[in-house]
Amino acid sequence: MSAGQLASSNPADWPVAPGWQPLVDEFFAGAVGQRLLVFLQERLDAGAVIFPPRPLRALELTPPEAVRVVILGQDPYHGRGQAEGLAFSVAPGVALPPSLRNIFKELQRDLGAPPPAFPDPGGSLVKWARSGVLLLNTCLTVEEGQPASHSGRGWEVLTDAVIRHVANLGQPSVFMLWGSHAQSKRSLIDTSRHKVLMANHPSPLSALRPPVPFIGCGHFGEARAWREAQRS
Repeated sequence: MSAGQLASSNPADWPVAPGWQPLVDEFFAGAVGQRLLVFLQERLDAGAVIFPPRPLRALELTPPEAVRVVILGQDPYHGRGQAEGLAFSVAPGVALPPSLRNIFKELQRDLGAPPPAFPDPGGSLVKWARSGVLLLNTCLTVEEGQPASHSGRGWEVLTDAVIRHVANLGQPSVFMLWGSHAQSKRSLIDTSRHKVLMANHPSPLSALRPPVPFIGCGHFGEARAWREAQRS
C-alpha cells in the first residue's frame, strides 16, 4: 500500500495537537463519527484508494491556541500523491495544482513574496500550518479520481465544530473564505470579533471572474494589516 493513501480507519492512527483532542474524541464517540468510520472501513475493505494518509493533519500541525488565520478548502486533492492533509497544500515534489498556483500568484502580487522554488519547498504549506495558519478542508477524505466522493458522510460535522471552536477562542483570527462553499460557513463565525475575507475560489474557473475575483483580492495584505493592528 502506498504511503500516500489512507491505511486505517482508526482515529488513534491520526494524531492531533492536544488542544483538539477533546473535540475530536467527542466527534468520533458520537453517532455521526461512528457512521463515518464504518463507511471509511467499508470503502477500504472494498479496495478503494483514499487520500490523504492522515486526514487530521491540519489539527496535528496547528494547535487551537496557535491559530491566527483560517483558510478553508472543500475536500482533498484526488490525484495520487497530491494530498497531504492540509487545504490547498500538496506533498513535497508534486507539481503545483492550478488553484495553488493562483494562491502563490496573488501572494506575490499582493505582498511581493516570490513564488516557492520547485521542487523544494514546492507546494507544501506545512510551514504555514506550523506558523498558525489552519489549512482546513471541510471534508477530510476523498477517493482517487472522484472529487467530493466523501462529502456528506460526516466530516463536515467535525470541521464545523472546529470552525466554531476557533471562532469562540479568545484570540481574534482572520478567516479567508474563497468560493461559495467556504463562504457558506460564514454564519459559524462571529464577524464582530474576527476578520472575515471573502472572494471567488482561486480555481482558474473563477479566479478572474466577478463578483470578487481572487486575483487582485488583496487578502494577504489585509490579513497582515489587520493582524498587526490587533497587536498594537
